[in-house]
Amino acid sequence: MQRETLLLNATDVKQNAPMAEVVPAIEDAFAAFQRGDAQMPAKSYIELPQYNGDFRSMPAYLDAGTWDAAGIKWVNVHTDNRDNFDLPTVLGTMIYSDPETAFPLAILDGRELTMQRTGAAAAVATDYLAIPDASSLGIVGAGVQSYTQLEAISQVRPIETVVVADRDDTRVAEFIEAFDTEFDVHAGSVSDAAGCDVLSTVTPVEDPIIPREAVGDHTHINAMGADAPGKHELADEILFDAMIIIDDHEQTTHSGEINVLWQANQLDESDINASIGEVVLNQHQGRDQKTGISVFDSTGLAIQDVATAHVVYEHACANGNGYNFDLLGFAGAD
Repeated sequence: MQRETLLLNATDVKQNAPMAEVVPAIEDAFAAFQRGDAQMPAKSYIELPQYNGDFRSMPAYLDAGTWDAAGIKWVNVHTDNRDNFDLPTVLGTMIYSDPETAFPLAILDGRELTMQRTGAAAAVATDYLAIPDASSLGIVGAGVQSYTQLEAISQVRPIETVVVADRDDTRVAEFIEAFDTEFDVHAGSVSDAAGCDVLSTVTPVEDPIIPREAVGDHTHINAMGADAPGKHELADEILFDAMIIIDDHEQTTHSGEINVLWQANQLDESDINASIGEVVLNQHQGRDQKTGISVFDSTGLAIQDVATAHVVYEHACANGNGYNFDLLGFAGAD
């Protein structure tokens, strides 16, 4: 029986999260959630206005059939961290547990885990919703999330050309340098990015920055940035015209890309075409020859964190990575 807990830092998580396995694990998680083989209580918040921050707890269990997994991510948003403490605005810690015994198998860096699973979720949606021969990818926002968007989406489509748009020229240059040996990647305007076969938006804006007229006739959009009430990356007309696929009804209507129009009663149930779980299980056909623009409204689910932690833990154990420690004080107990 496992007696030690594995500590996995950001480097360990990244090294043990092969996208070729994380993407299907996220697909399995969406399917389990839709089948009813997952438990995912609503994300809970602790508001800390005196520190300009908050804590969020994200627990989940899922049974994918050939494996099951459980865990909880403890994450935050503290807007003063960068300027006042030289710390990231968002931190996170994942506790990954054995569902049978509740033993804490691993404690993982939650920031890297979030990046990996967010990219993988976009890849699952792209696989089902983008045109089959999609070869160009636009990315708006060149922050940390942009990297795994390209890494994951290129697993499911033959991406050749990448257009990246960001107000920060340094971040754009760093992104290009990271990928210019693998792809034809170059800087462009938001409109240039929006005209690609696939578009991923990974910004925190509250005023839409993607204009309707710039989006291609059959572009698939991964709307990844909105994660709080008021955030909104896409022009209203895009959402009015698009096939909308969501990850979770409660989260997307509260804090996803559709939240602003939903609260204003400009979108309702009839405007949501399906959940990504329904698409994965073929309960909704996803894209067909008549589909124009498609939008995946992703808020990020705890089941994604658990599924990714499962992949990372299995690989870390096989590769001898991380640091084992006796969290529960069992040393010498036998």
